[in-house]
Amino acid sequence: MTNSRRSEDDPQSPHVGIAADADGVRWLEEVLRGAHDQLEEDFRGWITDLTAANTALGQELGSRMNRRLSEARERLEGLERALRQAPGQIVDHLRQRNAELASASMAQLRRIGEHELAERELASANERLRQEISERQRLETEAREVERGLREVRERFESAFDNAPIGMALIAMDGRWLQVNDALCRITGRAGEELKASTLRAMTHPDDVDLDADSLGRLLAGQIPNYQVEKRYRHAWGHYVWVLVTTSIVRDEDRNPLYVVTQVQDISERRELARRLEYIVDHDFLTGLLNRRHFEQELAREVERAARYGVPGAVLLIDLDNFKDVNDTFGHRAGDDVLKGVAGLLRERMRHTDVVARVGGDEFAVLLTQTDADHAQTVADEVVKALARETAVLADRSIRITASVGVAMFDGLADVEVLAYADLAMYEAKETGRNRFEMYRPHKGGRERGSARLAEAERIRHALEEDRLILYCQPILDLGRNEICQYELLLRLPEEERGELLPPSAFLYQAERSGLIQAIDGWVVRKAIALIAEHARAGLKLVLNVNLSGKSIGDRKLAALIEDALDTAGIDAARLVLELTETAAISNIEEAKGFATRLHGRGCRFALDDFGAGFGSFYYLKNFPFDYLKIDGDFIRGLAASPMNQLVVSAIVSIARGLGKQTVGEFVADEETARLLREIGVDSAQGYHIGVPRPVSEVLQTTGPGPV
Repeated sequence: MTNSRRSEDDPQSPHVGIAADADGVRWLEEVLRGAHDQLEEDFRGWITDLTAANTALGQELGSRMNRRLSEARERLEGLERALRQAPGQIVDHLRQRNAELASASMAQLRRIGEHELAERELASANERLRQEISERQRLETEAREVERGLREVRERFESAFDNAPIGMALIAMDGRWLQVNDALCRITGRAGEELKASTLRAMTHPDDVDLDADSLGRLLAGQIPNYQVEKRYRHAWGHYVWVLVTTSIVRDEDRNPLYVVTQVQDISERRELARRLEYIVDHDFLTGLLNRRHFEQELAREVERAARYGVPGAVLLIDLDNFKDVNDTFGHRAGDDVLKGVAGLLRERMRHTDVVARVGGDEFAVLLTQTDADHAQTVADEVVKALARETAVLADRSIRITASVGVAMFDGLADVEVLAYADLAMYEAKETGRNRFEMYRPHKGGRERGSARLAEAERIRHALEEDRLILYCQPILDLGRNEICQYELLLRLPEEERGELLPPSAFLYQAERSGLIQAIDGWVVRKAIALIAEHARAGLKLVLNVNLSGKSIGDRKLAALIEDALDTAGIDAARLVLELTETAAISNIEEAKGFATRLHGRGCRFALDDFGAGFGSFYYLKNFPFDYLKIDGDFIRGLAASPMNQLVVSAIVSIARGLGKQTVGEFVADEETARLLREIGVDSAQGYHIGVPRPVSEVLQTTGPGPV
């Protein structure tokens, strides 16, 4: 601002001097002439005034004034001379002065330019300095934040590391423990310093040292971020602890491995539980022997090996004779003791390479590896004789246990065929007197009979798959209201060659032997629920009874199937009554109780069929949630002529009423029996007098349940 104002107002400014070269001289001459004219005019006025003053003041004043006037005139004359000479001198002076001023101005401009450049450079330097200071402050702030963050992360890591409920460790690349937490110390039973003094290899079970070598190599190569492996660490007390180790790696900025981070979880309990579960899946709960599922797997492997290498082998199928009598007379607990005794005897007499299993309620199987026919017969004979020598003391009574044994050689057969022929041989032993063994022999027609049984099983399977089984139903009469209250579903199998319908007794046994009975029961249950739902949509109440086999009672898959079908149909579950025959062979009582309790809780009702046929009836009554007791037909047939039967039926009715359960009399063949049942207090009746079994398609889809 100062420089700008100087160039406008300062007469010494080089810009002014340059512009005044000619015009300035002319202007100055005009000024001087004006001043000369003004002086002459003033002089004339002064003369006039002095003349007047002279007259007034006198002679002395006049003389003094004259001197002064003379001096003034001389000055004026000198001024006039100077004025006449001034223009040329002034122009020279002005030109000289202008040159000096121009030179000074250029120097000044250079200095100003240099100053402005310096100021700009200084301002730029100041701005850079300010930015550098700001950037430095920002970096320092960020550094402090990063340092604080790192400190917090480090503190959190250390806290998480030290206080983690699972073992944590930092391990050097050479296997040394660098840092361990308390949880790892507890898992291994060692102090931290003791761990750090050892190596990972020294702590690991010899069989597990190289277990994760491949995974570790892939981790080091950067192919995977981490991996897990189960291995064993040696505890300070000498035993090994199963652990799940999760391994990852920490690298430097150049991706070079620094150390390994491991998380160690004690999975000893989980492994033990898994071992127990695996044992339960593969073993019979009561005897500890292998179950049928695992036996069949072992048999399939051994048959395949025999076919590949030509190694002989055999299967023994052992069925206890009259075992049902033991359960009926002494109860299931005593029967369980007998089964455990037989299992122990078989286990003691077999080689460690043989496979012993319980494959049914009172059935056992033995897989004899690398065995010829002579040795197989010898073993079977020893089993029969050893069991016959054994006596079981039950309720202060000694009972002799015998068995029928069937033997089948591999002979190039499939595993299913071997079991089928051993089963056939076992039943031949029963039919020829029991307490003996029989061996499957192809030349005696064994293969043909075995093939027939397999063909029968295939016929049942095809009927299931093609939905060709046929349902019949038999009505159940409410004796109080004298009207049909429900129906029992019965099954028929079409016989293609003769065009007949086979009753359950003709095919259900083979269905049980071939493992198809659960599928059949499931098929019937689904059909029953569909019928109930169909009648419900028509506004009719239909209650159906469905018989379940001993193998189905306790089947969790069947329980789930029934629950799903009920949910899908949206029916009242109380309209489905599941019947369990008192004489059914239930392989696992606890699972059966769980099955019944589960479905009873969903609303299904249960009926105990053949009640009174044995002492097992009261065991079932005590442990299962039954709603109906179906009195065994032996007590109903001839009821009018047998006071004993009338007394038994009356006692059953009294027990049922005391327990809040209903009773059903089966095999009612005449009106007199129906009248007696009504008088005794039986709630319902079933039999040919009430109604013969008829196809469902004729009864339930044309007429709903109604009065008789």
